[in-house]
Amino acid sequence: MEASAPKEANAKAPVTFPCSGCGGPMLFDSEAQNLKCQYCGREEAIEDSGSPPVEYDLDLTERDEENADRTDWGFRKQTLHCESCGGDIVLPELETAAICPFCGSSKVLPLEESASIKPETVIPFQISMEQAMASFKTWKSKRWFVPNAFKKSSIVSRLSGLYIPYWTFDADTDSVYTAERGDYHYRTVTHTRTVNGKTETYTTQERYTVWHRVSGEYDRWFDDMLVPASRRYDGKLLDKLDNFDLSKLKEYRPEYLSGFMAEKYSVSRNEGWQEARARIDHAIEDGIEKQIGGDEIRGLHTRTQYSGLTYKHLLLPVWNASYAYRGKPYRYMVNAQTGLVSGTVPRSPWKITFFVLFCVAAVLLAVFLIAQNQ
Repeated sequence: MEASAPKEANAKAPVTFPCSGCGGPMLFDSEAQNLKCQYCGREEAIEDSGSPPVEYDLDLTERDEENADRTDWGFRKQTLHCESCGGDIVLPELETAAICPFCGSSKVLPLEESASIKPETVIPFQISMEQAMASFKTWKSKRWFVPNAFKKSSIVSRLSGLYIPYWTFDADTDSVYTAERGDYHYRTVTHTRTVNGKTETYTTQERYTVWHRVSGEYDRWFDDMLVPASRRYDGKLLDKLDNFDLSKLKEYRPEYLSGFMAEKYSVSRNEGWQEARARIDHAIEDGIEKQIGGDEIRGLHTRTQYSGLTYKHLLLPVWNASYAYRGKPYRYMVNAQTGLVSGTVPRSPWKITFFVLFCVAAVLLAVFLIAQNQ
């Protein structure tokens, strides 16, 4: 498909996607996975080279603006900044946004453009707005401790289709470790006690731990460690949407953004790598502990060498939504590839109270039965 401006003029004129049939705007359609005219319904395929995503060597000393060909998003863009939450969104120059997709504020102003690495790959929207709302309806009906009226009510949501930036990191790790492994052993111990004036003898099994020094090596390859490059959301909500199938990544094309918004990353490569490294270190420690075995481990010291460090910058699709229930605001997000929902809901104090009382009653009953048996 040909853009409406010559390739060398892309830096000076916005790239749009007019319908070749009627001239109407063509937007990306999640069902057709093509551009689709909003007036006549004509579809146009999006070119895809089919080549695998490029992994870039991780150079933490390189600045974004030092590589101009990697900051060209393929269309003349504008960055809008929300004064309320600090979010930055990327839009084609001729499009506008009056409401922030992150917090719903109307305090959205143009921001002076600065260099940022363009996405290398993207997962296009697979879930439509209607499907996202249906997923939320099913999800909220299965929540515990929410008011029954909320489950049955029809919630009016305001949804925004948004591409959220992520980093992925690859790393080859070689670790050496030392530690002490503890193994449980048991011995029979004889005791005496007086019951109804009579002394009787009984035995118990007493546990003790035998410690041994251990050392070894642990090698592991980490592929596509996924790290959100956004600060705009509750991290717990975003982490629950991490079931993206990265094998479905496509080469980034500006056509996929037609009709949607994209967030500009607010977590730098360096910061993203530090987060990825913390996760990798934690995974290495877990792997080493499993390799050591035993019942307890103490004094674990690990030294790890990293090599083959690479990264990608990619965009992943999310329906971001807000709604109000009895005057209070709530939020939810829908993974626009898988339909997975993450969000906040109102709580029923009565249900929570009854559940706590039930748990207390169950504990008291268990204690009573144990005392009776003794």
